[in-house]
Amino acid sequence: MQAVGDMATLIQENGIKELSKGTHGVVTNHGISAHSVASHMVPDHEYCETAKPQEPQQPCVTSGEEVPMEATAEDEEETPEIDILINNVVCSFSVKCHLNLRQIALNGVNVEFRRENGMVTMKLRRPYTTASIWSSGRVTCTGATSEDQAKVAARRYARALQKLGFQVRFQNFRVVNVLGTCRMPFGIRIISFSKKYKEADYEPELHPGVTYKLYNPKATLKIFSTGGVTITARSVSDVQSAVERIFPLVYEFRKLRTPADEELLRQRRARHAPPPPPLATDLRLVTLSDDEDNAAAPHANANANADAHVDADADAWE
Repeated sequence: MQAVGDMATLIQENGIKELSKGTHGVVTNHGISAHSVASHMVPDHEYCETAKPQEPQQPCVTSGEEVPMEATAEDEEETPEIDILINNVVCSFSVKCHLNLRQIALNGVNVEFRRENGMVTMKLRRPYTTASIWSSGRVTCTGATSEDQAKVAARRYARALQKLGFQVRFQNFRVVNVLGTCRMPFGIRIISFSKKYKEADYEPELHPGVTYKLYNPKATLKIFSTGGVTITARSVSDVQSAVERIFPLVYEFRKLRTPADEELLRQRRARHAPPPPPLATDLRLVTLSDDEDNAAAPHANANANADAHVDADADAWE
C-alpha cells in the first residue's frame, strides 16, 4: 500500500510535467474521438477542403429564368424559312481576238446584228441565255440562274465563235453581278423604315420601293411594302449575306396581317398548290383485231334485233 501511494505521488509530481503536446494522438481510446484529435492538428477550414471532397454544385435555376429559355425555343421554331430565287447571273469574258461581226451575223446561228449598237446578240437554248458580242472580243452573257450555269454558257459561246473560224481563247471570265429575289413572310412599313436608316432612299414618285445600300457585303436592295425584296450583288453568297443582314432590320417594321391578308394568302397558296393525283381506276382500253371484230358483229346484230322486238312490243301494249 505504501508502494502504491508512492507511485501516485510520483505521477502527480512528475507525470503531468512530462506530458507533451505530441501525445494527443495516444489518448484517442480514452473517450476522445478521431475527429476531435484531427481538429486539434488541422484547422477547420483546411480539414473541410481536404477530408471532404466538394461535390459539383448544380446551378440553381429559378422559375423566372426558365421563361426566356422557352420563349427562345419557340422563337427558333417559329423562325420562317425565306427562299431566295436567283433570277439572273451576268458574266463576262474575252476571246482575245478581233471578231468580224458581219461574218458572225451571216454564218452564225440564232444571231442578230445590231448595227446601231455595234454588237451582235447570240442566244442559246440550253442553258437559255443571251450573249452580247463586240468586235473587240469582249462578250457579256446574261440569263443564267447560277454561277456554274453561267460559266457553261460562256464556254459554249466561245466554242460557237471558234467554229466560225476565229482564234478564240477563253480568258478573263468573271461574274459581274447576280440578281436575286425573295419574299418576307410579312408586309413592311417602308416609310418608317426609310426614316430611321440613312442608307435607305425612298422616292415614291420615281419608284414604289425603298432603295437600301449595303457596304459589307456590297449590295443594293429594293424593299417593297408587300414584303418583296430584290437584291443585286456580286455573287450568290453576297446575295444570301445581304438577306441575312436586312432581315432583322425590316423585322422591326413588319405589318400585322389582317383577315383580308390571310384570305389572300390562302387563295394564293391554293392557286400555286400542285394538282391532286388522278384517282386509280380499273378501266382499260381494249383494242380488237379484225377477226375479233367479225366474230363480235353477229352478237351485236342479235342484240340490236332483240332491242327492236322489245320496242315493238312496247308500242303494241300502248
